[in-house]
Amino acid sequence: RGRSVGPAGAVTLPRGPLGAEAHDEEEPMAVAQRKNPDYHGFSADPQVDVLNMRMAFFCGISVAIVLGSAFLHYLPDYGLQQWSRREAERLIHERESQGLPLITPYYYDPKKLTLPPLD
Repeated sequence: RGRSVGPAGAVTLPRGPLGAEAHDEEEPMAVAQRKNPDYHGFSADPQVDVLNMRMAFFCGISVAIVLGSAFLHYLPDYGLQQWSRREAERLIHERESQGLPLITPYYYDPKKLTLPPLD
């Protein structure tokens, strides 16, 4: 194959695209596609192929939607937003039952602060 037959330096090249080997038989996928132009890759029988394709997509999408939504629903409380809301409602209820204002005007208790003298 690599020997030259013609003048010196002439090389015979193989027929067909480079890297392609000569096959005696066609590939099974090419045979299935010739029998069934709507071949999805599940089976050589067209009816079984369509049924398997539909079942695979239905189950795959159903599982993704159901498990994905369940996963998102049961994620932990990001940033403790739900906890802080419940805690604020509990404190409001507690202050209203004691008759105190909801928000005090002072961040710290002024009786406990030690201030420098006003010289």
